[in-house]
Amino acid sequence: MTDSAQVLTGSHVPPRLSGRSATTEAPWVKWALIGAALLVLLWLLVLPLAVVMAEALKQGWQVYVAALRDPDALSALRLTLLVAAITVPLNTIFGTAAAWLVTKFKFRGKGILVTLIDLPFAISPVVGGLIYVLVFGAQGWFGPWLDEHDIKIIFAVPGIVLATLFITFPFVARELIPLMEEQGTHEEEAAVTLGAGGWQVFWRVTLPNIKWGLLYGIILCNARAMGEFGAVSVVSGHIRGETNTLPLHVEILYNEYQFSASFAVASLLLLLALATLVLKSWLQRKKVHL
Repeated sequence: MTDSAQVLTGSHVPPRLSGRSATTEAPWVKWALIGAALLVLLWLLVLPLAVVMAEALKQGWQVYVAALRDPDALSALRLTLLVAAITVPLNTIFGTAAAWLVTKFKFRGKGILVTLIDLPFAISPVVGGLIYVLVFGAQGWFGPWLDEHDIKIIFAVPGIVLATLFITFPFVARELIPLMEEQGTHEEEAAVTLGAGGWQVFWRVTLPNIKWGLLYGIILCNARAMGEFGAVSVVSGHIRGETNTLPLHVEILYNEYQFSASFAVASLLLLLALATLVLKSWLQRKKVHL
């Protein structure tokens, strides 16, 4: 039987590839790549984290605890937690509503809405903070009116909250939109056919399907809210004990050559980041198994 006849009749069996498969590499290549990746992680991630902890504890445990118990450090910690407690729930509501709107409904301007959601990813955080200064600052559009009514936004907590809201609001929406697009609208349509109302559809159908993705987005949003520096630095005014968050307090201590204290406060952010990483990895596994 000729080769062409074998192909037409389906009896042609491709010859077994000699040697190694085209998709595998020599063992030394695999181990070289793994070693290179580990060296990069060690140099760029593990080593800096180890330096932070070593410098924080360099002068002893008592100095470390004293730096964390300093009134300015405690004030910065309280403000950081307060800003996160305000911005994360608001962005969770907005992100969920925006993702539901984008994925479950057809309307004009959907592309514009998605672009606006992604806008903070394209703008420098410093520029984002400057926008609020130009709008609400003393020389801004609403500055004179705010001054007349003794309302403080810039160089006060409201300005920090607004800047953090702007920087962090894409995280929940961007996590949910691909997930909800993949799930489609079949289950919601079936629920509506059976007589369920809008809120019933959301609470009993949509939310259970997106709960792990939603928690993942919340964790990312919270991590960025607590670690944001650029936008908050512009609108805070660096008022010690009043408008300094933890990242700003670390900068001030370092600029004042209080290295042990600055690394001690930085270790708080490090511990928060590690906790976030653990939760993030756990939720990623949950999402994969669903």
